[in-house]
Amino acid sequence: MMSSNVIFVDPSQSIQEAAAMMEQHNIGSLPVVQNGELLGILTDRDITLRSTAHGKDGHTHCSECMSPDAVSGRTDMDVHEAATIMGENQVRRLPIVENGQVVGVVALGDFALNEIYANEAEQALAKISVRPI
Repeated sequence: MMSSNVIFVDPSQSIQEAAAMMEQHNIGSLPVVQNGELLGILTDRDITLRSTAHGKDGHTHCSECMSPDAVSGRTDMDVHEAATIMGENQVRRLPIVENGQVVGVVALGDFALNEIYANEAEQALAKISVRPI
């Protein structure tokens, strides 16, 4: 299920570079990776709320806007466990880490595209869509 062609950004890259990568690949988030290690996630929303809303410019480093302590999965987990983690943590994309290195990403859309896992996608999305009180 995971995509092993991971597009990621270095923490020292600018948010302008990250936004251009998101546009080029039609994605809304990028793992922030340094030396293969997952440091966080940078979403289009992070850029808006942690940079643009505070008057920062496009040269701001990704490390200043990313969500640190990203939730991740393992290569040995099954689809049900990945969907559960995504739902419980209200994330649509789950970086997959093996031996401390990012090796892939599972997206909620990956479940939806495979009819066998439609139920997992529905359950994860239901939890993601619920607003915390």
